[in-house]
Amino acid sequence: MAGAERLAARMIAGLTESGELAPEWRGAFEKVARHQFIPDTVWVEDGRGLAPVRREEDETAWLELCYADDAVITQVDDGVPAGADEIGDEITSSASRPSVVASMLAALDAEPGMNVLEIGTGTGWNAALLAERLGGDVTSVEVDPGVADRARAALGEAGYDVHVVTGDGAFGHAPAAPFDRVIATVAANRVPHAWGVQTRPGGRVLVPWTTDLHNGALVAFTVGRGGVMRGRVVGDVAFMRLRAQRGKRVSLDRDVRDTERARRSVTDLHPHPVLGTYAASLAVGLRVPRCKLVVRHRDDGAYTVWLVDPWSGSWASLDVDPGAASFPVRQAGKRNLWREVEDAYRWWDGLGRPAETRWGLIVTAQDHWTWLDTEDQRVTR
Repeated sequence: MAGAERLAARMIAGLTESGELAPEWRGAFEKVARHQFIPDTVWVEDGRGLAPVRREEDETAWLELCYADDAVITQVDDGVPAGADEIGDEITSSASRPSVVASMLAALDAEPGMNVLEIGTGTGWNAALLAERLGGDVTSVEVDPGVADRARAALGEAGYDVHVVTGDGAFGHAPAAPFDRVIATVAANRVPHAWGVQTRPGGRVLVPWTTDLHNGALVAFTVGRGGVMRGRVVGDVAFMRLRAQRGKRVSLDRDVRDTERARRSVTDLHPHPVLGTYAASLAVGLRVPRCKLVVRHRDDGAYTVWLVDPWSGSWASLDVDPGAASFPVRQAGKRNLWREVEDAYRWWDGLGRPAETRWGLIVTAQDHWTWLDTEDQRVTR
């Protein structure tokens, strides 16, 4: 397909120019056609929700989605789109943004011949890239049977002998261990110790790590004796969570109650530097568990920030008008969520506003904790 080749060349040129595509991975990107792994029906956001784009109806638009530097939504509602018009409600699987794929593969620091475990097969494109360059044993685990079947077929048609396992990636895949590298293309709030146990000492585990508030920080772990994993934040990526760690989904209609009796106050702390910047929101998320963020924009440039705890029913909202110096706050429920967020932000500010790369994580069989700068500076949530 001439159109696909042109779009692929454009994608690779862009990734090369940006520096996200490492030279050792360029050959794999040139050989593994992304569109061969993308389903014939994908979804886009159209203002009403998620609407399908079908290859048979508009192949040009479909190909553009395949090769844009953006994630492609490949499944909604766990494969059962809501409503007769097939407008989906929740994104449950996607093909990752090519620049994210390239940067994560570079961070994996893998060499040809290595035994690699991938958590989250998705379309199979990432697994194909691994197999193309490394040529060793690649095992990929996918929790969704339909997604796994499709990826298995796409990999086979493209000529890649990847072992696709249908199962819960949180458990890894012990029969193919020990692995030299483990790469997760799903996020984990609590990183499974099984991934370290199944990795050779000195091996590397790459994981998108998330809190309830912040998604997500890329952590590169080195594995020690007993599967203990020690790592630092090395990048900024956002992925859907392991299905076992999805937690509760926020619905403003369902979770925002008692609006007439909400406690009212005013803050002069603008929410953007608190929640809209990477380093701050990562730190705040460490201190404010079970808090989800939702932002609703209006046509006039104003917007409302919602903080919601769907477990307890607590919520807070801030109305932000362009140019305003203070912002109305409403809160309800047992928790004062905005006060918790303010306190966490001031805690981070008092530490000297540490960048994300100063945070680290240790995962053992019994524990999972965060540290700042050195392992003896443990941070509790």
